[in-house]
Amino acid sequence: MEAYNILIAVFVFLFGISVGSFLNVLIYRIPKEMSINFPPSQCTSCGHKLKWYHNIPLISWIALGGKCAFCKEKISAQYPIIELLNGLIWLAIYFKLGLVWYLPFVMLSFSMLLSLTMIDFKYYAVPDSLNFAALIFALIQPDFLHAGLNALLAGGALFILGFTVSKLAKKDSLGEADIIVAATMAALLGFPAFFVAMFISALLAIIPSLLAKDTMVPFVPFLTMATLITYLNKEWLLQALEAFMYG
Repeated sequence: MEAYNILIAVFVFLFGISVGSFLNVLIYRIPKEMSINFPPSQCTSCGHKLKWYHNIPLISWIALGGKCAFCKEKISAQYPIIELLNGLIWLAIYFKLGLVWYLPFVMLSFSMLLSLTMIDFKYYAVPDSLNFAALIFALIQPDFLHAGLNALLAGGALFILGFTVSKLAKKDSLGEADIIVAATMAALLGFPAFFVAMFISALLAIIPSLLAKDTMVPFVPFLTMATLITYLNKEWLLQALEAFMYG
C-alpha cells in the first residue's frame, strides 16, 4: 500500500473513532429524550463535568482504566467498543469504495445504523431521528434516483406485507422502524443484494431467537450486520447466489 493511501486510511480510522465517540452521546441521550448538545459531557454516575482529555476516543478509557476520573465508578466498555467498531467500519468502507465523493455519506449511514443497533439492543427502541438520518445519508450517492426507487420499493413492499399480515393476524406485525431500515438497506445495496442481506439477517437471528425463547429479540442489530456484510462482499455474494441458482 502506498504511503498516501496509508495516511488516508489512518485519517479515516481516527475520524471514525471520533465520530464513534459522538455516537455514544446519541446512544445514551436520544432514548432518554435529552439534548445531544447540553449539558456538556459528564460522568453518568456522579454528574461531574468531564475535561477534554477525558473524551479522547479509545485512549481516555484505557488511560483511566475504565473508571471515572472523579468518582472512580466503572465506565461501560460500550464506549470504546462503539468507537472502535465505527473506526473499523469506516476503514472497511474506505477500502471498499476508495476516495469517492459520496464516501462520507455511506460511512455516516452505517454509523447511524450502528447507533440504532445499540439502542435497539439496550432499549428495544428505534428512534425515528436516527432511522431517517441513516436513510437520507444512504440516498446521497451518484445514482440517487435509482437508490430512491430501491428504497421506495423495499419500504413499500414491507409496508404492504406488514399491513396484510396485521389484518389477517389482527395484531401489529412489522413496525414503521423496520420499514425505514429496509428502505435504507435497499438504497445502500440495491436489488437483488437486498434480498441476500435479508436472508443473511434471518440466518444471524435464528440462534439468538431460539435461545431467547419468550424474550424479545431486537432485529435491527441483525439487519445492520447483514447489510454491512453484504455491502462489503456484494460482488462475491451475488456470484455465489448466481452459481447456486444456475450451477
